[in-house]
Amino acid sequence: MIEQKKFMQYNVRMMIKRRILLPVTLILCTLCCFFAKATDYKAVDGDSLVFGERRIRLDGIDAPEFVQQCYTENKVEYPCGKESWHYLAELLEDSVVQCDCLPDKDKYGRDVCECYADEILLNKAMVSGGYAMTYRSDKYFEDEQSAKLGKRGIWRGKFMRPALFRALERLQKRTAANK
Repeated sequence: MIEQKKFMQYNVRMMIKRRILLPVTLILCTLCCFFAKATDYKAVDGDSLVFGERRIRLDGIDAPEFVQQCYTENKVEYPCGKESWHYLAELLEDSVVQCDCLPDKDKYGRDVCECYADEILLNKAMVSGGYAMTYRSDKYFEDEQSAKLGKRGIWRGKFMRPALFRALERLQKRTAANK
């Protein structure tokens, strides 16, 4: 009798948990994970998207800035930032996009996410294509090594790391403002 009572109490507790956990899980998934047509997403540069008013930074990667220039092996300058943006825009084209975001935003107020265009993980595709590099993470290290060895994208010549490019841009603006 005591065993049966404990079993019944256990079943009641489980039913309550299920009734509470299922709606809470659905709400969290709605907040953290979202699906939309690619036409609703726009590439800002090689590692950032916008979805309406929502700004998204692709987690674990850093791509050349839109205005950044790189050099081929033959020292020919080319717009690697625009190429990176264009590659991301092409990946988004005619796809259903899903983003799984971290709970915290970055220092610029952007969601930090892994995003898929259909079955393609955009973060990984940008690095393996040579249009971005790993950033504060080793998650895509092997993809970066493969792009380097294959001399794909930015790895086909010389480039300035995007973080350094941004730092120099900020320094130049401060210097110009002080003149």
